[in-house]
Amino acid sequence: MLGLTFAAPLALAALVGLPALWFLLRVTPPRPRRIDFPPLKLVADLLPERQTPARTPPWLLILRLLAAAALILAVSGPVWNPNGVGAGGGRNALLVLLDNGFPAAHDWRERLRVATDAVEGAARDGRPVAVLGLADPAAPFEARTPAAGLERLRAIVPRPHLGDRAAHLPSIAAFLEKNPGAGLVWISDGVAGPRDDAFAGGLAEAAKAQGAAITVLRAEAPPALALTGAETAGRLTTHVLRAAPNGRETSLVRALDQKGLPLAEHDSTFAAGATQAEIGFDMPVELRNTISRLEIAGERSAGAVILMDERGKRRRVGLVFGGTSDQAQPLLAPTYYLSRALAPFADVQEARGAKGTAESIGQLLDNQVTVLVLADVGAMDEKTAARVQTFVEGGGLLLRFAGPRLAAGNDPLVPVRLRRGGRTLGGTLSWDSPKTLAAFTPESPFAGLTPPPDIGVRRQILAEPDGDLPGRTWASLQDGTPIVTAERRGQGQLVLFHVTADTTWSNLPLSGLFIDMLRRVVALAGSSAPPGDGGPRPAAAVLAPRLTLDGFGALGTPPATATAVPADYADRASHEHPPGFYGPADGGVAVNALKVGDRLAALDVAGLSGARLGTLAGAETLDLRPSLFTVALLLLVLDTLAGLWLGGFLSGARLGRLRGRPAVLVLAGLVLLANFAPLPARAEEPPANRPNGIESALVTRLAYVITGDAAIDEASRAGLTGLTQMLASRTALEPGEPAGLDPARDELAFYPLIYWPIAPGRPQPSEAAIRRVDAFMRNGGTVLFDTRDALTARPGGPPTPEAAYLRQMLATLEVPELEPVPLDHVLTKAFYLVDSFPGRYATGQTWVEALPPAGEGAERRPARAGDGVSPIVITGNDLAAAWAVGRRGEALYPVVGGDQRQREMAFRGGVNIVMYTLTGNYKADQVHVPALLERLGQ
Repeated sequence: MLGLTFAAPLALAALVGLPALWFLLRVTPPRPRRIDFPPLKLVADLLPERQTPARTPPWLLILRLLAAAALILAVSGPVWNPNGVGAGGGRNALLVLLDNGFPAAHDWRERLRVATDAVEGAARDGRPVAVLGLADPAAPFEARTPAAGLERLRAIVPRPHLGDRAAHLPSIAAFLEKNPGAGLVWISDGVAGPRDDAFAGGLAEAAKAQGAAITVLRAEAPPALALTGAETAGRLTTHVLRAAPNGRETSLVRALDQKGLPLAEHDSTFAAGATQAEIGFDMPVELRNTISRLEIAGERSAGAVILMDERGKRRRVGLVFGGTSDQAQPLLAPTYYLSRALAPFADVQEARGAKGTAESIGQLLDNQVTVLVLADVGAMDEKTAARVQTFVEGGGLLLRFAGPRLAAGNDPLVPVRLRRGGRTLGGTLSWDSPKTLAAFTPESPFAGLTPPPDIGVRRQILAEPDGDLPGRTWASLQDGTPIVTAERRGQGQLVLFHVTADTTWSNLPLSGLFIDMLRRVVALAGSSAPPGDGGPRPAAAVLAPRLTLDGFGALGTPPATATAVPADYADRASHEHPPGFYGPADGGVAVNALKVGDRLAALDVAGLSGARLGTLAGAETLDLRPSLFTVALLLLVLDTLAGLWLGGFLSGARLGRLRGRPAVLVLAGLVLLANFAPLPARAEEPPANRPNGIESALVTRLAYVITGDAAIDEASRAGLTGLTQMLASRTALEPGEPAGLDPARDELAFYPLIYWPIAPGRPQPSEAAIRRVDAFMRNGGTVLFDTRDALTARPGGPPTPEAAYLRQMLATLEVPELEPVPLDHVLTKAFYLVDSFPGRYATGQTWVEALPPAGEGAERRPARAGDGVSPIVITGNDLAAAWAVGRRGEALYPVVGGDQRQREMAFRGGVNIVMYTLTGNYKADQVHVPALLERLGQ
């Protein structure tokens, strides 16, 4: 099939006129000759010495015909479409099926380009177009104009889930029925979906019934990589997946915290021909529990991201057994069963070298366990009971198991009132047979679990019946007696299993249900307080989406189509439930694009009999018009030069005569000046060292805000240059060249101090710039605002234009309480001992964050609360003008004041400000210097 098509094929008819053009161009009148008029040779010069050609040279004729042919071909709009995507098919409609699930995000631009070429090819043929994203919700669609198809194509974006292609079969069949003989182009990501076997067969049947031609374009090997859900079994493990071997044998998986900061990295390598690779992160529990996200570096896809919620965190669980040492043996002690049941999802600890239960409990609480498990622990001393009570009320979870000691004891750390003594079932003196567990109620955290019928409870501790007992019961026997009860105390919870953690009272510890129940109980540790009567959050509750991933793996606002999920949701993401965080930040759940156990598989298109297969790499459509126009232009330029050469205008004599004409020389000089003269510098952008991320991160430098006023910006640059030179000569600091900043665009975090001169004639900074400055100040940076109005400001008078401008700018910033720099402030002694901060003017006041009041009985206030630095300094003394120096070190602006040392004191004040922002209040103890000197004098 020919891949060359034309947008305006009728323009090719002009090629028929090329023979006529040939004969027309052959005849050329003789060029006129310039003859000088010497009187003596007039007659001799009238006789021609050589014949003037009357016809165009053949090579020039061919050159002009080629130029005309190139121009005609360019006007006809030739397009090279090797795969014929979107071309042909007469006037029948074209249906473009575009896979837009997360596997398509890796090379989305390439797929979008191929789809655009297909729609533009249909536009050249005058065919209606329909565009369908196979990961979007199924809905009826119709063929429209190619322009509408391009608009629809621009609206399609990668979805953060696997698409259900089979759901679109009815709408595709209906479209093909309305448009028999339509062309169908499927741009596939090559990854199999949930029901792709049914889709391929159904698509082939619908196309065959309506005579539609199918073209499938896909990559030779699906390039997408993905991650399955993380599993915690002593270490954090995950699987890197691919649908088929694709040449991407290695990748880098990163673990990030909630702020996006990297916590750990791990390389992943596929074995030869493998489609999955397992990796694990070995890290402390405290660090592992801060992981919020796992992602494949450089893979912009929702499938390459795993979001971690409370269920993925490993709790630190402490085990205490109240029995004697001879009972604490493998297969006998309750801690043996508990440690093995908890190990897959918790960090289990036991007291080492402790003497007695009280010391064991104290040691585990000192280790800051999240869950404290007491197996058959009876009475505790008052001190230990108080510590456990404080632990629970502070947010800890106390999990207790029954036993002879608990049955005989009497302490308040139980969720319900207990009937002392035990209930024995199936014994010689018992009145009933062993009971099994009843089905869990929907309000129980164990809802959804199925109790095996072979579980038998032979003995239990009974709860005293009261009105609150049903609300505190999580599990019960078939006769209704509670077997697991719970109660919230403060911010924590008390949970009691009314049976032992070993097999002496029941065979529950031998079942898989025991592990599932412990997993759900431990997962409640650290969760937010549930609503209602203080019981645990109902399993049937739904959680609204809080943050969701887009198809490229970026977190953002949930779309309007996102709906809430059940609190125990564990399935993969879908259109209604996109991947993201659902529920509150401290107790929600995470939904991911893939669930644990999912695998990627290559798409099988064997069911599409008769379909034409192609690759994305070979589907590129080339528009030949720009190239042909360029060739035609070059040929016309050559034709012009050839005409000048044949006319003698390029001969040495003719050029010599042109040199003698002043007008021609002036014109040539102006042309050269216009082309080669440097562009004048714009007045609104004075010379400034624009910030560079790498250089600014490696070199400490001061920065100033570019206001747009050339005079003010030049003064700021020269002033900070002078202060930089002074710092390098007088201190150990060697700053780099000052940088000019635009707060709305440039990164501010590289600079410890930013000088901001106030220019009332310029527009106010944008809201984005104000927010960036606010973040800079919150994160430890200092901004020095200079109103430069000390000469015009009047105490008690109306604000100057500079002051009014600054007030308006700071109106939306959280500015702390300010005060004039006190005499005992660390700013006055950071490097030099100064009592004021003059600049070009000396009458203005300098303001900093107010110091906290002095403590009771203290003579002085602390130099600064904590080790921080005032995020804001305001002055009106025009500091930069006093610091400004020229190339030879000379002062550029005179100072206004009677003190001859005012410029020197301005430099000293500037050095103190820089040292203060860099070192904080480490010299705060100098407030005690008078007392120390007085003591030394004694």
